[in-house]
Amino acid sequence: MKNPTLRTAAMWLILSSAAFAQSHSHGDKGPKGGPMQDVVGVHAELIRTDRMLTVYIYDEAGNAVPAAGFSGSALVGAGQTRQVVQLASGANNALTGTASAALSRDTPVTLQLKAPNGKTGQAKF
Repeated sequence: MKNPTLRTAAMWLILSSAAFAQSHSHGDKGPKGGPMQDVVGVHAELIRTDRMLTVYIYDEAGNAVPAAGFSGSALVGAGQTRQVVQLASGANNALTGTASAALSRDTPVTLQLKAPNGKTGQAKF
């Protein structure tokens, strides 16, 4: 490929395919009532309350996984109203972060999660 634009587009397609291959919809609600997605080998449940984002982490059997060692961020919103919310280990199996504006149930959230083993992945809620 001699065209740098084509090369860049091809690279983005390859990278985004790999990221989305690591995440798929769990199709269920989690124990706390939020949507669940599989990402980096765990189940992530997203809970939104006012400005707070909480991501609870579970294993395949639905048992809580300690959040220590996990890190992440969330891209919240769309278009001109997007913001990045940094997530930090909270109590037990939760990562938490606070958005600068109130969140509705329909606000799109893209979660970027890094596991203690260094694997990274993303999930869309």
